[in-house]
Amino acid sequence: MTAAVPASSLPRPTAAAAARAQRQRHKRIDTRLAGYLFLLPWLIGFFCLTLGPTLSSLYLSFTDFNLLQSPKWIGFQNYVRMFVADSRFWGAVKVTLVYVLFSVPAKLVFALGIAMLLDKGIRGLTVYRALFYLPSLLGASVAIAVLWRQIFSADGIVNSALALFGITATSWISNPSTSIYTLVLLSVWQFGSPMIIFLAGLRQIPQDLYEAASMDGASKWRRFRRITLPLLAPVIFFNLVLQTIDAFKAFTSAFIISGGTGGPIDSTLFYTLYLYEEGFGNFRMGYASAMAWVLLIAIAGFTAAAFLTSKYWVFYEDDGKR
Repeated sequence: MTAAVPASSLPRPTAAAAARAQRQRHKRIDTRLAGYLFLLPWLIGFFCLTLGPTLSSLYLSFTDFNLLQSPKWIGFQNYVRMFVADSRFWGAVKVTLVYVLFSVPAKLVFALGIAMLLDKGIRGLTVYRALFYLPSLLGASVAIAVLWRQIFSADGIVNSALALFGITATSWISNPSTSIYTLVLLSVWQFGSPMIIFLAGLRQIPQDLYEAASMDGASKWRRFRRITLPLLAPVIFFNLVLQTIDAFKAFTSAFIISGGTGGPIDSTLFYTLYLYEEGFGNFRMGYASAMAWVLLIAIAGFTAAAFLTSKYWVFYEDDGKR
């Protein structure tokens, strides 16, 4: 059995080794400080411009605040009024849900169709890709919304084209039955962003799968349904979540086309437009803050539901299962 070595006989660290260890500690501290310094602008922006206003709006949602006087605590009265006594609130919810349910699927289907056409390797692909992406690059700008209002007005381009076929002109924007669908078309027209993502996903699908299916006699529709859709499911899911969140937050197009009123007869009164009207038009900032938190919870609930249901239809190759 080996005898224990006395502690007094162990080699002591030299002064040079201790100095090296001290320098290494200082170097690690300097590296961490440099990292925090680079993060400092983001941290300041997060706490001062994101987290701070978010917590402030949560407090204001329980107050009566008109921007001119100090907030007065009223508890849940804003939320009770919203769900029980405000008919325009439910009208705005209905308009927003109609917009989301029609615009998001239509935009995704259209974007996927264009992406599949571009994936064929047509000549001038980069030019077409840039042209198709341009509307999304412009975004929901004021200029685009004004242009859209002129296109669908009583004497706009659409009615001029329909007049050639003897169809009576109508103001699509001033008609409560059609005004919301002009905004849906505007959303679908801005399909460039999901199209680019779909195109990148299509490029990742192995072509030998299509060749093997074609040799087995599978039709184009069967190849699309059995190969393209399952392998493109993660990209579809990503686009679905992003586009739905954007649709819930839509504001500029409805504001410009309706003149900030949500008309005619509230047919384009998006939730965000009503929130803006309550906060900055009627100076009910406490009520607007409560509406903002309801919208946040609704979007969070949709996102959570999308992730929970994705396991039933989103296929990832590394999972080894559907």
